[in-house]
Amino acid sequence: MTVLLYALGVLIFTVALVASVGLHELGHMIPAKKFGGKVTQYFIGFGPTVWSKQVGETEYGLKAIPLGGYVKIIGMLPPGAAALADEAEVDAEGNQVLKVRKSNTGMFTQLISDARAAEWEQVRPEDHDRLFYKLPWWKQVIVMAGGPMVNIAIAFLIFVGVFATYGNPSDNVVETTVDQVHACVVPAGEDGRACTAEEVEKSPTPAYAAGIRKGDRILSFNGTKVTGWDQMQDLVRANKGDKATIVIERDGAEKTILTNTTVTPRFLESDDKEATEVGFLGVSPERHARTGGVVYTIGQMGHMTVDVTKALVTLPAKVWGVGQAIVGVKERDPLGPVSVVGGGRLAGEVASHDEISISGKTVSLLMLIGGFNFFIGMLNFVPLVPLDGGRIAAALWQGIRSGWARLRRRPDPGYVDGARLLPLTYVVASALLVMGVVLIVGDFVVPVHLES
Repeated sequence: MTVLLYALGVLIFTVALVASVGLHELGHMIPAKKFGGKVTQYFIGFGPTVWSKQVGETEYGLKAIPLGGYVKIIGMLPPGAAALADEAEVDAEGNQVLKVRKSNTGMFTQLISDARAAEWEQVRPEDHDRLFYKLPWWKQVIVMAGGPMVNIAIAFLIFVGVFATYGNPSDNVVETTVDQVHACVVPAGEDGRACTAEEVEKSPTPAYAAGIRKGDRILSFNGTKVTGWDQMQDLVRANKGDKATIVIERDGAEKTILTNTTVTPRFLESDDKEATEVGFLGVSPERHARTGGVVYTIGQMGHMTVDVTKALVTLPAKVWGVGQAIVGVKERDPLGPVSVVGGGRLAGEVASHDEISISGKTVSLLMLIGGFNFFIGMLNFVPLVPLDGGRIAAALWQGIRSGWARLRRRPDPGYVDGARLLPLTYVVASALLVMGVVLIVGDFVVPVHLES
């Protein structure tokens, strides 16, 4: 059963990501077609074609390796100033055909020239008014932003559904109601271990000795009204070994309890180098996930945006750490990045974990899928080609240049030649490929586990 559940978790995660890729590409294709662009291919995956079908002018299909997808929009690269200046040739049917001149002057120049030629081999004479680079800059932004915005929308729908029903697993509400009464005073550094019978008899916690029970709601401490658990904790710590009068609510009735708080050394967040003597009562509060709707989810995704932005900035260093873990130089950071392989492993472990309830498994899988979609969306907004953000940045720059020219009553400078960024495109693509391979190898050799 455990193996079947593990496989089910991996399958759910894989199907969800493949669906996300398909929706991402629809986010590009639909507005491109709406604006009159010509889309010749819509494929999920890479490598050999498994299945395809021609519908109108677009070929739809699946590739063998489901690690991405693409849509082919005609005219992403302009022909270049030299080609535009040439006389257009006429084919056998009398149609004008723009020829792209090839160059052999320098490696990068040849690279750009070859890319233009390959792009324009697919352009038919009737397509010249449907080329992507001829679209207004704002339409180009909408087309390129459509893909990552779909991923962010998927994440939002998942998060708002989870937060509004189950609650946010990473944002707990701490109540003033007692969830657990600890039987004995456990020395600092040994938290979590069970008490022995001798410890319960000789050094019971003040709460245990005074008869405080699970479910009691603490109303006041030494005459101070308790409004939150952090305040309650501060009052107890400041009380040290003095007597305490605690008013609780039990079964709808108030009850006053007299006790002493025990002095015990604790490592506090403000002083984590050495233990500080503080008061100790011996109770733990009830906690539950905070619930919220659309506004709450937007706020949480704002915090996630900051966190993901920081993660993207440090991604190369994090991947380097994974590489060091692969060769045994250091241990892998359990909170570091993982590939889709690592995500599948985590999904399998969640689904097969014996101590997680069905609702907990469902929420964990949804949050994992939502998290991956949010990261993919944010990654694609990075303003570097070949990511969508690179083309968005080029289109925005085109709009800025055109607007500035109009203000100065000068001729429109025209489109931004994205082909000139091809050398950078190959560098960034190579870096992304290397980081992806390192993460995949790391997820096989030194995987991150749910227990980490």
